[in-house]
Amino acid sequence: MAMGRGTDRDAANGTRRAPGIEVKPVAGHIGAEITGVDLAGELDDTVVAAIRAALLRWKVVFFREQRLDHAGHVTFARRFGDPVVLRKRGSASPPDVPEIETTADRLELGGKFGMEHDEWLRRRRHTLLRGWHCDHGARVDPPAATILRAETVPPYGGDTTWSNLAAAYAGLSAPVRLFVDGLRAEHRLGVGYQPRHGDDAYVRHLLDHQVASLHPLVRVHPESGERILYVNGYYVEQIADLSRAESAAILEMLLAEATRPEYTVRFRWEPGSVAFWDNRATIHLAPSDNTHLDFPRTMHRVMLTGEVPVGVDGKPSEPIVGTEVGRW
Repeated sequence: MAMGRGTDRDAANGTRRAPGIEVKPVAGHIGAEITGVDLAGELDDTVVAAIRAALLRWKVVFFREQRLDHAGHVTFARRFGDPVVLRKRGSASPPDVPEIETTADRLELGGKFGMEHDEWLRRRRHTLLRGWHCDHGARVDPPAATILRAETVPPYGGDTTWSNLAAAYAGLSAPVRLFVDGLRAEHRLGVGYQPRHGDDAYVRHLLDHQVASLHPLVRVHPESGERILYVNGYYVEQIADLSRAESAAILEMLLAEATRPEYTVRFRWEPGSVAFWDNRATIHLAPSDNTHLDFPRTMHRVMLTGEVPVGVDGKPSEPIVGTEVGRW
């Protein structure tokens, strides 16, 4: 996702401009809505550069009233990188478009392990901060970005929230920044899951398909050079070289900092809405206020392949188990 060239710079919001495109920030630290562009049309390099610059500046950008189909979604994604092709998807994802993953697939997961979906979700997100995550953060090379498109959304509820991890790092006091700059943390699939009594099929699945990596607690963004507080509630197991008690207390503090309301933006979805976020510099919270409502919510996701994170010391992340660069 290298920066493009050939556009003017807007001094008001720090993004590049292209004719006919407007970038409207929607919150103080994160999020901008982009208007004047048809994502299903032919996008010239100037438009792509403007979107890319807005993404780097605002971390997540939003488009409304788009007419993308699966093929158009993938075509748009390819202007910014190489789409991830997952080896396994659920039955809701289109079989003939391997780059697309449909969020409705997740409704199948609980049933695979002998649970209703709501129980499976409760066991995975049993604390207030557990749901915050970056996509596939347990991998040694998490996706660089995600492009999520809304097909069907409930008439109310179902919003998604993102947080700016560069702003969260900058908001730490200088002594704490100095402390966390040199730390690494283990990110592991299934961290914190609360098992059922007796045999638990999901626990057996996690043990058989484990993915874990050692990531810097502060990563340097490969394009902007910003320092990112690389922490989330869904994948982080423990800070390396600290005791369990020390790690738990520090992680709780850092997660609380990373999800402070002033660093976040909340997006109300409509059919045809598209959110494009930098997965290296944000964490997001999928909605849980619509699970009790009898309304469908169908979203389609394309992820872009990413780099191995690098810490302040210049050292890259290390795989622990079940993860290989570039293999999905």
